[in-house]
Amino acid sequence: MSIQEQINVLLIEDDPMVQEVNKQFIQNVDGFHVIDTASDGVEGIRKIKKYKPELVILDIYMPKADGMELIYQIRHQKEEVDVIVITAANDRKTIRTMLQNGAIDYIIKPFKFDRIRQSLNNFRNYKRKLSDGSISQHQLDQMLFSKEHHPPFAEDAAETELPKGLNKSTLDLIEQFLLNQSSSKSAEEVAEGVGVARVTSRRYLEYLKEAGKIHLDVQYGGVGRPVNRYIMSKIK
Repeated sequence: MSIQEQINVLLIEDDPMVQEVNKQFIQNVDGFHVIDTASDGVEGIRKIKKYKPELVILDIYMPKADGMELIYQIRHQKEEVDVIVITAANDRKTIRTMLQNGAIDYIIKPFKFDRIRQSLNNFRNYKRKLSDGSISQHQLDQMLFSKEHHPPFAEDAAETELPKGLNKSTLDLIEQFLLNQSSSKSAEEVAEGVGVARVTSRRYLEYLKEAGKIHLDVQYGGVGRPVNRYIMSKIK
């Protein structure tokens, strides 16, 4: 499998807003395409059989059949699909159960875009290395234990420390809000959408602009000062 080859993903998440945000996150990683979505485990197993995706990304807490029941069904029915879990469930028993049943990664909400990008890139490397022929013990050890392979729920050691007065939770909310927009937004629109003060919104937007994560889109009207609007940069 070449790096450029598209990897089809089935996204299983019952919250429509979270589903849309996660879909945008996934499709902002080169080579990944959300082939369809499902809102519960029953619909999920049906669509796994229909589309035969290479990767399933699923939540735990869902109606009809939750993520734990779904991964049991995937393994019981011998569906050849890998699973990444994205969920708010952070108890050790649930985590251990999902990993024992073959989840290759486990991401706890809320999370940063960099964490899912890391997970998807690791999955792509894993698929490429296991795609053809036999593999030696040395190659397998390199794949499992090399620096590029991060174990489940590993923290991003390179995470940048935020400037004084900014916090990760608000930054993540603003990033997710902008990622979900199809057009540029002003600081006031971002403030209203996220639920923060306009001056707070501006501080975070300026930080994101300096970090290269968003672009400034200056719009000139007929009268008055130009309006600064912001839009998420395309992730390469």
